[in-house]
Amino acid sequence: MQHAHLEWPFFEAQHRKLALELQAWAAQNLAPHHPQDVDEPLRDGASAVHQVDEPLRDGASAVHQVDETCRKLVRALGEAGWTRYAVGGQAYGGLYETIDTRAVCLIRETLAYHQGLADFAFAMQGLGSGAITLHGTPEQKAYYLPRVAKGEYIAAFALSEPEAGSDVGAMTTEARPEGQTYVLNGRKTWISNGGIADFYVVFARAPGSQGSKGISAFVLEADTPGLKVAQRLEVMAPHPLATLSFEDCRIAKSQLLGTEGQGFKIAMQTLDIFRTSVAAAALGFARRALHEALERATQRRMFGQTLADFQLTQARLAQMATQVDAAALLTYRAAWLRDQGRQVTQEAAMAKLCATENAQQVIDAALQMWGGLGVTRGQVVESLYREIRALRIYEGASEVQQLIIARELLKTYRAEGVTA
Repeated sequence: MQHAHLEWPFFEAQHRKLALELQAWAAQNLAPHHPQDVDEPLRDGASAVHQVDEPLRDGASAVHQVDETCRKLVRALGEAGWTRYAVGGQAYGGLYETIDTRAVCLIRETLAYHQGLADFAFAMQGLGSGAITLHGTPEQKAYYLPRVAKGEYIAAFALSEPEAGSDVGAMTTEARPEGQTYVLNGRKTWISNGGIADFYVVFARAPGSQGSKGISAFVLEADTPGLKVAQRLEVMAPHPLATLSFEDCRIAKSQLLGTEGQGFKIAMQTLDIFRTSVAAAALGFARRALHEALERATQRRMFGQTLADFQLTQARLAQMATQVDAAALLTYRAAWLRDQGRQVTQEAAMAKLCATENAQQVIDAALQMWGGLGVTRGQVVESLYREIRALRIYEGASEVQQLIIARELLKTYRAEGVTA
């Protein structure tokens, strides 16, 4: 049932082969969603670490545990060749010349089905280096992308600020030209891989500029003087997250991505690729929740029959399955369209909105079927419940996706009205 959608016409032979091979690798190498009796992110005993979502008894921080887990996962994904799909350009370590959106989505769906942190580790290699794939100079690509593809470098995407999340144009971090350098001052927050990244793609505006105009993109090495990890952030589904500060942070002009003032366009193009993959991750979580619900419903005995024998349960399972397929259809439509060279702003927004909202409902229903066990720390459905919530916020909250969809609808309607 998990792979039935691979027969849809959105996919080609290499996509089906990828999904099945990754499924086998994940089942063999990844520990499931935060189980009680497994304290390692990978099944190889040599790479065992303490469980990522509870403090160690010796006082070591939960943040440190998550950091080490994520580093191990990036290396493992790189060694297995999966992170090659996250970068574009065969000369730079990528599997294809351009990023294959369907492949990225299939990888995220499969990894999310098995382990949320593994999905995160893969996704950030793509999002963190996507702007370099799209707009980097040959020198920038040659230096960063092969290291990302091999899992040797950890990438990060630094766009959000304390007062500029959904409204990118409200950012205040400045990049002041000074000779052959730029001097950055400001703060970024909610930065995934913050504190463990080897480099950051950072967005900052020219002094005096407003709105989306005047924003540029830069590549900063993590050890650049003036770049500091101001705060590590702990969230309900643990992953490396931080607030960054820039205090007279000086970088060479050669670290500019694209041209000055092109940063907003670069950010939106990068998000257009990976926003659809957020929908795929939500889809993976939802598929796992449906599997867990079916397992529980067919095994749990109540009043002389199984939970699955009740019509209320059957109705809910039918609704869950329909929500999963609806999300999958929108997700892979958007991915397929982008791989055909089409602009997918509206389709990607629809996919993310539908997949994340549906997954929240599917996971909630699965947890309900598990009853008291469902809220017990260490159960798969409990982990999924924590994992899904952030996906409705990051890379554009659900409310922002609604605005994007409506804007695109109105733009199309008005254009057709003029030409009618």
